[in-house]
Amino acid sequence: MTTSGSSRLTGDSCTPNSIHYVYDTYALAQGTAKALIKEKLDSWYFLTADYAFGQALEADTSAIVKANGGTVLGALRYPMDTADHSSFLLQAQASKAKVVAIAGSGTVFINAVKSAKEFGLTDGGKQTIAGLLVWINDIDAMGLPLAQGLVLTNGFYWDRDDETRAFAKRFYERLKRMPNMGDAGDYSSTMHYLSAVKATGTDEAKTVMAKMRETPVNDFFAKNGRLREDGRFVHDMYLYEVKKPSESKYPWDYYKLRAVIPADEAFRPLSESKCPLVKK
Repeated sequence: MTTSGSSRLTGDSCTPNSIHYVYDTYALAQGTAKALIKEKLDSWYFLTADYAFGQALEADTSAIVKANGGTVLGALRYPMDTADHSSFLLQAQASKAKVVAIAGSGTVFINAVKSAKEFGLTDGGKQTIAGLLVWINDIDAMGLPLAQGLVLTNGFYWDRDDETRAFAKRFYERLKRMPNMGDAGDYSSTMHYLSAVKATGTDEAKTVMAKMRETPVNDFFAKNGRLREDGRFVHDMYLYEVKKPSESKYPWDYYKLRAVIPADEAFRPLSESKCPLVKK
């Protein structure tokens, strides 16, 4: 699983043959929530997509906000297909929370950011919009004038180093856009699986899973990435800030790195896991 997000997939819903590869709601919260709390943005209000992913993202982020001395002033859940966020945003604005956190993604997230700007939530630094799952495609759709200053957590950025840029060049030649973390995770996880099949000479699940667990991943996506017994693929995550238009020098030059989140900090520790496969 590369673009599914709920941390329950390696928690109480784990299975012997499933792998959660790119990110999860815990990792997203660990990066973005902790970073904003450090900046004294310690009161939060959630606009949450009303399905499993949105609910898990709100729960994981709320826990980290509270654990780091912050408060949650409220939350509203909106249907996935909502086009008009006006009533939700007015309630978030009235809460006077320092952070309005959007626990959703895609078109709904883009529309919510646009509406927040129109309602003046961020004017003069009144409130900060936090995107808890932001894809580089979203930034491209919004444009830097609207997206600038957003803080986000990500598992991959095409312009991080020479290896990511080489992969991105090959990807762009075929699809005419830069890869997001899901695209990169698809390729990396598929190659890790195929390498294990080749090494073991079989596609029998138990044998291949054992080989994948014992073999670290060192490619353009992850350095010393490893697969745990709960199915979580553990690797470094990255905290980025969206550049101002004046800082962007070429197409898709959207992010500046704020921090590297080491693998052991980014993902929920096994000691806290609810996965029945984990021996404690």
